[in-house]
Amino acid sequence: MLSHYNNQTHIITHHSSPIAISSLSILDSTSTTYLTDQIELKPSSVRTSFFTLFGVVGEASLFKSMATAKLSRTHSMRDRVQETLAANRNEIVSLLSRYVAQGKAILQPHQILDELENIIGDEASRQKLTDGPFGDALKTAQECIVLPPFVALAVRPRPGVWEYVRVDAYQLSVEQLTASEYLVFKEELVGQPNSSYVLELDFEPFNASFPKPTRSSSIGNGVQFLNRHLSSSMFRSKDCLEPLLDFLRTHRHDGHVMMLNDRIQNMSRLQSSLSKADDYLSKLPSDTAYSEFQHDLQGMGFERGWGNNAERTLEMMHLLSDILQAPDPSILETFLGRIPMVFNVVILSIHGYFGQANVLGLPDTGGQIVYILDQVRALENEMLLKLKHQGLDIKPRILIVTRLIPDAKGTSCNQRLEKVSGTEHTHILRVPFRTEKGILRKWISRFDVWPYLENFAADAASEISAELHGAPDLIIGNYSDGNLVASLLSYKMGVTQCNIAHALEKTKYPDSDLYWKKFDEKYHFSCQFTADLLAMNNADFIITSTYQEIAGTKNTIGQYESHSSFTLPGLYRVVHGIDVFDPKFNIVSPGADMTIYFPFTEKEKRLTSLHAKIEKLLFDPQQNEEHIGNLSDRSKPMIFSMARLDHVKNITGLVEWYAKNNKLRELANLVVVAGYNDVKRSNDREEIAEIEKMHDLFKKYKLDGQVRWISAQTNRAQNGELYRYIADGRGVFVQPAFYEAFGLTVVEAMTCGLPTFATCHGGPAEIIEDGVSGFHIDPYHPDTAAVTMVNFFQKCKEDKTYWMTISDGGLKRIYERYTWKIYSERLMTLAGVYSFWKYVSKLDRRETRRYLEMFYILKFRDLVKSVPVAIDDEA
Repeated sequence: MLSHYNNQTHIITHHSSPIAISSLSILDSTSTTYLTDQIELKPSSVRTSFFTLFGVVGEASLFKSMATAKLSRTHSMRDRVQETLAANRNEIVSLLSRYVAQGKAILQPHQILDELENIIGDEASRQKLTDGPFGDALKTAQECIVLPPFVALAVRPRPGVWEYVRVDAYQLSVEQLTASEYLVFKEELVGQPNSSYVLELDFEPFNASFPKPTRSSSIGNGVQFLNRHLSSSMFRSKDCLEPLLDFLRTHRHDGHVMMLNDRIQNMSRLQSSLSKADDYLSKLPSDTAYSEFQHDLQGMGFERGWGNNAERTLEMMHLLSDILQAPDPSILETFLGRIPMVFNVVILSIHGYFGQANVLGLPDTGGQIVYILDQVRALENEMLLKLKHQGLDIKPRILIVTRLIPDAKGTSCNQRLEKVSGTEHTHILRVPFRTEKGILRKWISRFDVWPYLENFAADAASEISAELHGAPDLIIGNYSDGNLVASLLSYKMGVTQCNIAHALEKTKYPDSDLYWKKFDEKYHFSCQFTADLLAMNNADFIITSTYQEIAGTKNTIGQYESHSSFTLPGLYRVVHGIDVFDPKFNIVSPGADMTIYFPFTEKEKRLTSLHAKIEKLLFDPQQNEEHIGNLSDRSKPMIFSMARLDHVKNITGLVEWYAKNNKLRELANLVVVAGYNDVKRSNDREEIAEIEKMHDLFKKYKLDGQVRWISAQTNRAQNGELYRYIADGRGVFVQPAFYEAFGLTVVEAMTCGLPTFATCHGGPAEIIEDGVSGFHIDPYHPDTAAVTMVNFFQKCKEDKTYWMTISDGGLKRIYERYTWKIYSERLMTLAGVYSFWKYVSKLDRRETRRYLEMFYILKFRDLVKSVPVAIDDEA
């Protein structure tokens, strides 16, 4: 528990004010109490309070235990800022005047700091202000709300921790604001009248007794924290082991007991039975099949889920014995991970065309489909292996539940049931969108699905039950629509729920919450943000591909963190929407399918039979609906990119960077695979705009001869070989998105050995170690991004080994962190731990679920009524 001990003052903060404790720092916490007052423990009091303090961390009686300590207050943010105002009056008046002069506005971090550079005064005074408390507040502010004469700052000292302060630029007075007060102030930007009767959502009271970590570095490691908490509780009190016994006695599959039978009724009998089994199994050859000693173990109280042979059964029993004797987090996780708990899994992915062929590149159909198909193959293999090792002859089932689209456009999306290739027990189950007027036949955008989801969930529940002959053991939602349906199903079926967001739209569109009315006709964000709040609070655990997805970086807000507090003026105000410190969050990164994506150096596996087709795609001079633009100089390396053709993916941005940099055009050709090149073939609003922009760029910069635009390619095997073909010519891959939640194409390219340049906004910044396994580029600074690529190609000319150095660095990174084998093992462990945690703690979050139920019925269903229902005979 004690992290370090010295004579400095350390600050511990959670969601409000800090606590300063001199001489010691408690950084690990199974505490269920949040400390909101600011208290400084003086060195003279350490001797009298040290043991007392450590005896009560996590208890509500913390302050009573410190009665003998000498307490004094540290300065609040308001006090620190006020002191700075008094000490640097001229400089701060100059700074605030510059803010106020902009009128009503939201200033972004770079705008806040830009003005700091331009204030009046001598250099020493400016530096003093910059280095002081107010300067620190400005440097960590995520936004500044200007409503003359007031300037309010949303300050984020570290990921997950927020404070709010407002300054009167005329009076030079400062006040600290609550999240609610800050949001009320912010709403005035859109002229929202201040009303006392606005719905405020606050989930914090429901989680007040829930154990959570406090360090930002612990975010995304929820299962490790839970294991520490559980083992710590078991260590402190043997009574906490009783729920473990109850769980092992009641755990069943299909009506059959899995672990312990009625011969073991209490803890002493369990321990004596473990001792007898140890003696018995130790005398058997390690490879003795379970069937040969099954009857004897049943007589001792043990059922068939312990192992497939004597060695594995004994290992499992030793793990339990160690837990009973001296609980340890790693041993507990290993034991829970081995208990057979997951036999049937339902995975929900609603929007787009979900199929195995001829779908990639269709609207709303991209990386999520690839992710799930790779996921289920790895997951089925892991489930089969785990059940075999535990001695169970049970065939698992995985159902991918998606929408059935009668007008399937040559895909299989109009088939009810489709087996997933490369699997034995995994199927795609399609359920249509249904209204009172019947079944919707055509595709609709992911932004327009909300009126159909409630009926879809009810119909899917019946179909799932029919296929599985009961309820699944785990439901995994994908994206906003899939996560909402997962919430409805898990609530109805009483099943453990896992969410995977892939991308939360709120962070893609700046200020889309405050100005939701401007976006709502096109995107219906009022429904989507509400659905996201409902789903993330209903989930038992949440998987993300990166830390940034949860809590951002030191300087940027995470996708989930952006939902901690926000406002939809006129609808409701979110005071506490989600807590990124919640141990439900876990980082589990996916990989690429290594049967398709493998290094270009593995010559014996190369698909050379596809090279003629690939060369036609790249070099055929004919201009048609599959490719336009020619490459005059085939000897130059290629800059390659492949993504959906939409604004956020920024493919047209990459083309423009290239077009404007003559040196880059001299050094390399550009090849992009994205969307259609004919607007008549697209029904997607954003894609049509991007198609038109791409054609304009070709004409404006005379790109024919240096740029090849290939329409979306759906053959994954060919795409894998295309990556390798580009690598053969010492090309590179570029991912230029304004934001990318993870970056599956980045992993694919690196797995094929292709040096990769990827956006620094989102997951790729974690995948790539800049300058070692690839390069970070900033799409908001396109000139710099282009220069980075120029420098790479020039260095490759000077040093013939440099290209291979970066290629090898990328492969090393992939093998260490980003494989589906690692992913599937982790997911099964998480499913086991959270199912057990839910049982042991009796934590079905009943109060939260009731709150969510009320919010769904009274608010979400009304919002859905504003979304137009699609009609099939419309153009």
